[in-house]
Amino acid sequence: MDLGPNRDLVGELADAIRKKTPHIHFGLYHSMFEWFNPFYIADKANNYQTNDFVERKTFPELLDIVNTYKPDVIYSDGEWEAPDWYWNSTLFLAWLFNDSPVKDTIVVNDRWGADTRGKHGSYYTHDDKFNPGVVQDHKWEGGLTLDKYSWGYRRNAVFADFLTPHEVITRLVTVVSCGGNFLVNIGPTHDGMLPPLMEERLRQMGKWLALNGEAIYSSTPWTVQNDTLTPGVWFTNVGDTVYGMVLLWPESGSVTLASVESTADTVVTMLGDSTGQPLETQQGEKGLEVTFPSQAAVISQWVWVLKMTGVNPAQRRHLKTRIPY
Repeated sequence: MDLGPNRDLVGELADAIRKKTPHIHFGLYHSMFEWFNPFYIADKANNYQTNDFVERKTFPELLDIVNTYKPDVIYSDGEWEAPDWYWNSTLFLAWLFNDSPVKDTIVVNDRWGADTRGKHGSYYTHDDKFNPGVVQDHKWEGGLTLDKYSWGYRRNAVFADFLTPHEVITRLVTVVSCGGNFLVNIGPTHDGMLPPLMEERLRQMGKWLALNGEAIYSSTPWTVQNDTLTPGVWFTNVGDTVYGMVLLWPESGSVTLASVESTADTVVTMLGDSTGQPLETQQGEKGLEVTFPSQAAVISQWVWVLKMTGVNPAQRRHLKTRIPY
């Protein structure tokens, strides 16, 4: 509060989120290192046999943000140049999970030292833009930037540098189908404004979720993540309902799902279809064929969701993993 706006911006944001959107969990990003901090440069030159930077800056800062803001999530980053013992990671995490004011609610990622990614953490972030295409044996997160080339704001960015709505939603679908959290990074300007194109992408994703969110929120991975015959169909399920998210509208007007078998109780509809009518289906030799409605009757854009009840996984067909991009 001694510099800049002379306000506790993080505290104000935390208070606003907790008061206005209490269903949203408040988390904080924290970078372990600072490229040009003289204490860090000196420790690096000493091959990390000294840790003045950690003792003077990083460790007390972590303690302060936990005690002051009581976050539900700490996203640690900037750890990769030094081992965990340099960062005092085990000491901090022991305090965090045993004695801190958030010990019963906090979750952290896996970036706590050069050798900790994919090994230690409440959930794994692995490397940037990690997207495995199959279910993992530990909770994980797939992140991406709306700007393909930067995690911050670039004045010289052009339109082609940003992901399209279809690319963003495709990544959302593939990550969630495989049981991951989906992280979207935006880069505000120096004065805190959101570039219009980034705002547009967030609103477009929100518009898609408003229609198709039941296939995403509270969903779990299905027996099969993506279809074994038709590329670009990814599955989730909620209870007994299976959702097939189709990345591209089929030119033929129908898709064949080799991973799905129908029963006498099968009903398939499309989210966002204004008619609300069950779709025509037929169980063929290659799988369940679903005839799409008229595209003019469908409100949804970019990715289309089939809602299927009374279906079973086709165990005889083998999974093939296809990453869309």
